[in-house]
Amino acid sequence: MKYESVIGLEVHVELFTKTKIFCGCSTEFAADPNTHCCPICLGMPGALPLMNKSVVEFATKAGLALNCQIADFSRFDRKNYFYPDLPKAYQISQFYIPLARNGYVEIEPNGQKKRVGIRIMHMEEDAGKLVHEEGGSYSHLDLNRAGMPLIEIVSEPDMRSAEEAWLYLNNLRTILQYIEVSDCKIEEGSMRCDINISLRPEGSEQLGTRVEVKNLGSLRAVRRAIEFEEKRQRDILENGGTVDGETRRWDEAQGITIFMRGKGSNRYSPEPNLSPIIITDEWKEDIRNHIPELPNVKKERFIKEYGLPEYDASIITASKILANFYEETVKYYHDPKIISNWIMVELMNVLNETGEGIKDLKFTPKQLADMLIMIDKGIISGKIAKDVFREMFKTGKNPEDIVREKNLIQISDEAELESIAKKVIENNPKSVEDYKNGKEKAMSFLVGQIMKETKGKANPQMVNSILARLLKEI
Repeated sequence: MKYESVIGLEVHVELFTKTKIFCGCSTEFAADPNTHCCPICLGMPGALPLMNKSVVEFATKAGLALNCQIADFSRFDRKNYFYPDLPKAYQISQFYIPLARNGYVEIEPNGQKKRVGIRIMHMEEDAGKLVHEEGGSYSHLDLNRAGMPLIEIVSEPDMRSAEEAWLYLNNLRTILQYIEVSDCKIEEGSMRCDINISLRPEGSEQLGTRVEVKNLGSLRAVRRAIEFEEKRQRDILENGGTVDGETRRWDEAQGITIFMRGKGSNRYSPEPNLSPIIITDEWKEDIRNHIPELPNVKKERFIKEYGLPEYDASIITASKILANFYEETVKYYHDPKIISNWIMVELMNVLNETGEGIKDLKFTPKQLADMLIMIDKGIISGKIAKDVFREMFKTGKNPEDIVREKNLIQISDEAELESIAKKVIENNPKSVEDYKNGKEKAMSFLVGQIMKETKGKANPQMVNSILARLLKEI
């Protein structure tokens, strides 16, 4: 029997506010343990929460960008459970009347557009953090994270593969980064994802038994965990067994999911210390007007306005910083596709080699455009430009200064190039004979020898022209 996967994701996103959701404590990352805490964070008796307006605005902005219906009236509830990192023994969340419903994110698996539904999106506070020492007899408790503002985005079970889940999560992250409500750094915990996955016979409408997977620290881990869980559940079903409804955790080192606990239900009750959230139409429209051009819209515009292939446009608009860098460069240089080529190849290569990000670039769009203009004017060759580009990346210097300091100006003196070409022909009689016998690769070899003699500074068009003429005369 063939089975298909049914996948939904629960994504927790930390909002980029300066202070926590119900108090004035800082949200700064990586501070010393328990230094960003107050009686509210610590759950002290009598300490009352106060709603942070910026959290409501950021959450509403996220909901609108994700095509959700924003509730005019929503409220907070208490999610009651006991765990050491939750001092109050309950988490303030939204359960009965959440902020947003019925949104979607578009993905393109195999080039086909598909909408993944968003069931609900709600606000809540984060819990603290337990730090376990290997082999230790106790754990440390850091409450800096307690009370951090979160939105939880719960998708519909619309995804059917690890690839679709990866695309959804990646597109969701890109949208939230574009609207600047979160940095979505999974490695720092500001974006966390839980997987809900079940298998069912192909063609069946009935859902299988759902398994939840936690502790996913990267987009790669999400993909790997789904692929492992698909295989694990399929093996159970094909051997006549039944899948248990349970919560499992992902073990990155072993590449497997491990049983944590059985599935249970939490008790909810209304939060009496916080007023309902009322969002007027005027407030909602004001927030909507502050949403920038979203990545899918920007992608379509880049294709239409700059004539970019869909693949190029997808890569460039996947990062707001990169898209802005590209568009700023277009202002200074006439050919959008050439700019795209340099970004897609040279820039991406050097970023991958160094592990740096777009935000770390030392050179400006104007400097990149100036370098491309130098190629067009014949001041430097395309080969030399790659060296200039890497020096720009390393130092942030202007391309003109780099070319002058390193004496990289292209050789375009015909007499000089002809003299070098004659020397190369004289020193490589076998290649000359091969060329005369119709072996085109011999010409490429001779061109390469000239470029080697000039340390890559020879004008390649002139070299080809001079060499062809000299070989014809032999």
